[in-house]
Amino acid sequence: MLSESSSFLKGVMLGSIFCALITMLGHVRIGHGNRMHQHEHHHLQAPNKEDILKISEDERMELSKSFRVYCIILVKPKDVSLWAAVRETWTKHCDKAEFFSSENVKVFESINMETDDMWLMMRKAYKYAFDKYRDQYNWFFLARPTTFAIIENLKYFLLKKDPSQPFYLGHTIKSGDLEYVSVEGGIVLSIESMKRLNSLLGIPEKCPEQGGMIWKISEDKQLAVCLKYAGVFAENAEDSEGKDVFNTKSVGLFIKEAMTNHPNLVVEGCCSDMAVTFNGLTPNQMHVMMYGVYRLRAFGHIFHDALVFLPPNGSDND
Repeated sequence: MLSESSSFLKGVMLGSIFCALITMLGHVRIGHGNRMHQHEHHHLQAPNKEDILKISEDERMELSKSFRVYCIILVKPKDVSLWAAVRETWTKHCDKAEFFSSENVKVFESINMETDDMWLMMRKAYKYAFDKYRDQYNWFFLARPTTFAIIENLKYFLLKKDPSQPFYLGHTIKSGDLEYVSVEGGIVLSIESMKRLNSLLGIPEKCPEQGGMIWKISEDKQLAVCLKYAGVFAENAEDSEGKDVFNTKSVGLFIKEAMTNHPNLVVEGCCSDMAVTFNGLTPNQMHVMMYGVYRLRAFGHIFHDALVFLPPNGSDND
């Protein structure tokens, strides 16, 4: 009798594990079998300066005013020093930036998500942003507090992209059948992608609040699963030379790698001149980046940029 009970329990346990595995795999492969058409992953590039120069000055000024980027930064109380650095540096260049925290923090103003699960925080932040700002912003940029972003380069990259189309871009990674944008380099969604994502957040079969039952799926993969159901696919952002503009490493690490791998081409082998993000920075490195990107100038050298993105009204940005 004891042997039969033991066998029964083993069978139940094995059956449960098998069902959980099938459920988890089902979430990861969502949308693959019932897509209307086969989507080939492709690479998006920044516009050429020559194309911008063909636009009249009045049109360029109108373009610079029409591009509005809302920045979402996901933080936790342990990130307080990074939080301060991000607030004091690059987020001043967003048209609006808000911090979404796992709990209420008195030191800094933030929106309390009341969870420390990163996927739930991301979902809630996207829903909050869409519900409140869908009529005010056409691009939504999400980042972690270890990321440094050059918002003007982001706007330049997006210049010829139509936000009424479903864009989901950044630094892409392939995991099995799933291609996703890494949150380490920052994630950009157009307003159309935000609309499609928002329509799925309440449908657990297509956009579950939890990933697999055996092991957790990272929040950036979860996002890709949901967007895939909505016909929105990850796209890698590159400059005209094919270099990534959303980076998952710091400038220092890229230079170190270039010195090892391309000692005679350190600058060319490092990074794009139009880089949008770098990741893995300390608070001090954030301020150094701010100095190098926005404050350091070579006297007598004039930049002939074809387009200028004006700072938000009332901003104290550099």
